[in-house]
Amino acid sequence: MYNPLIALLIGILILGFCALLFWPNGGLIGYIQKSRRMTNRILQEDALKHIHKAERYHQEPTLESLAGALNISTSKAANLVEIMQEGGLIEIQGQTFALTPEGRDYALQIIRAHRLWERFLSDETGYAESEWHDQADRYEHDLSASETSNLASQLGNPTHDPHGDPIPTADGSMVMHGGAPLPSMSLDTPLRIVHMEDEPEVVFAQLVAEGLHPGMEISLIEKSPQRIRFWANGDEHLLAPLVAASISVAEIPREKPSEKQVGQPLGVLEPGQKGEVIELSPRIRGAERRRMLDLGILPGTIIEAEMDSPIGDPTAYRIRGALIALRDDQANLIRIKHIQEAL
Repeated sequence: MYNPLIALLIGILILGFCALLFWPNGGLIGYIQKSRRMTNRILQEDALKHIHKAERYHQEPTLESLAGALNISTSKAANLVEIMQEGGLIEIQGQTFALTPEGRDYALQIIRAHRLWERFLSDETGYAESEWHDQADRYEHDLSASETSNLASQLGNPTHDPHGDPIPTADGSMVMHGGAPLPSMSLDTPLRIVHMEDEPEVVFAQLVAEGLHPGMEISLIEKSPQRIRFWANGDEHLLAPLVAASISVAEIPREKPSEKQVGQPLGVLEPGQKGEVIELSPRIRGAERRRMLDLGILPGTIIEAEMDSPIGDPTAYRIRGALIALRDDQANLIRIKHIQEAL
C-alpha cells in the first residue's frame, strides 16, 4: 500500500545523498576531484624539482629516474611528462627531458619555498634537525609566491638554508656556497663546512650525530679509500668516504684565519666548579636558543655545576641564582672557561 510519508522520506534521502555527492564546492565528488588535482599538482612540482636537481648535477633525467624519485610507476611518470610537456614546462629530448624557462622558474619557486621553510623551522621553532626536510617537503606546496616572499622578508631574506643550500631569490638568482666535497681537499688545510647534504636521510642523521654543522671549522688529517679522518670542534671524527662526500667545505685563507674556538664545553665542570660563558654554539637554534637566553645563559654569565643525577645525565647547574637541569648534549653546546681563568 502506497504511503505518502514513506515516499517523502525516501525522496528526502535521495536528495540528501545527491547533495552530498554533487553539492558545489562541498560535495564528495568535488572533494575527490579537488584531491586528484592537488595530487597531480604536487606530483608535477616534485617532478620539476627532480629534473632541476638532475640538471644541476649534469645528469639526464629519465622516466625511470622520475618514477623512482616520485615512487610511482613508469606509466604514470610517462603520463606526468606528457602533461608537463603540454603545459610548456619541459621539452622532451629523446629518452630524456629538460626544463623550459617557464619550468625552471616554477621549479625554483618550489625550491625557494622549501628552503625558506627549513630556515623558518631551524630559526623560529623547536623542531629537530631530522624533521626539517620532511616538514618542508609538505609545506612547500602550500605557499604561494607572495606568501613565500613574505616569509623571506620575515626571516631577513636569508641566502642559504640551515644545511647551506642556496635559497633562490624571487627572480631566481642564488648565492652558491662555493664548496667542494671534503674528501677532495688537501690535508692540513684550514677548512670551513659550507654545506651538508640532507639526503639520503640515514647519511644526514650520521652527520648530525657527529655534531657537524655549516660554519664549523675543520682540518682534514687523513683520507683513504676506507676512511676520512678530520678534526672539528676539538674532537676527532671518522667517516666513510661516501658519507664524508656529503659535506662540502671551503678553504679558509691562511692570511685571514678566523679565531680558533676557545674555552671548553660546559659539561666538563665537576660539581662545585664554576665557569664563565663564552659563547653558545650556532647549533642551538630557534626555540631552544631563546630558552637558553631566557635562562640568562649569555656571554659573561657565571655557571656553577651543582650535582649530577643518579644516572649521570642531566646535570644540575646554578645560573643567576636558579637551579637548571641541562642534558649533556645541551651543556656541550655552551662554551665556558673555568672561573679561575676569569678571575
